[in-house]
Formats: sequence, C-alpha cells, structure tokens
Amino acid sequence: MRMFPKPLRVWTAILVVMCLTALDIAPAAAGLTASRTSGTTTISSSRDADMIVAQRALENKVVAQKLRDYGVATDDVQLKLASMSDQDLHTLATASRGLPSGGDGTGAIIGVLVVIILVIVVLRLMNREVVVR
Repeated sequence: MRMFPKPLRVWTAILVVMCLTALDIAPAAAGLTASRTSGTTTISSSRDADMIVAQRALENKVVAQKLRDYGVATDDVQLKLASMSDQDLHTLATASRGLPSGGDGTGAIIGVLVVIILVIVVLRLMNREVVVR
C-alpha cells in the first residue's frame, strides 16, 4: 500500500463511495407496455392462418423446384390457393407443417462451421495444439 500516497487513497475511496451511493439512489422503473397490432400480418380466421402456412411451405426451394419441374407456374399456384375450400386448405396446411418455411438448411451448416472455427481459435489462443485426424 505504500505505492499510492495517502491523499490518492483517500480521494479514491471517496470517489468509490460517491459512485456507489449514486447508483443506489437512482430509482428503477419497470412496467408493461400497451399491445398494438404490428400490421405485418392480419390473421383474423383459421383460413388466414392456414393460407400463411401453405404459402410459407411453397416458398421452400425444394417445393418450388418440384412445382416448376411439373410445369406449374407460381401465379397458378397462388390462384389455386385462393380458390381452395376451407377444408382443403386446412388439409394442405396440416400436411405442410413439417416442412421448413423457406429455408434449405444452409444457415444451419454455416452456423456449425462458425462454431467449429471459434473452438479452434480459442484452442489456439490457449496454446493448445489442434490435430485433425
């Protein structure tokens, strides 16, 4: 403790006490905000929900490619979806719930690769040897 002169220690202690006191005085306020409609989706019925699920399934690259292979245009698919009965649309939406909506798994592969690279970098920073056999 002899490295720091006594006035420096005193002023540092006073500063720390003042900072901690200021943090203790400041009141915290929390509360719920009012909910409001975002305007991005308007789901007012089960038909609208089924329509959104079916459209997201049709955005999948594999499904879109298969429809193109069969010679079905995107506009024709949208017209057919709009003219389907509620029961048929619900059946289609239920059947397509297992499909990924619009993705093809590339993001998951990139995420795994990023994690592997981060592990290797951390091991190298810790002076560990990374051996791939």
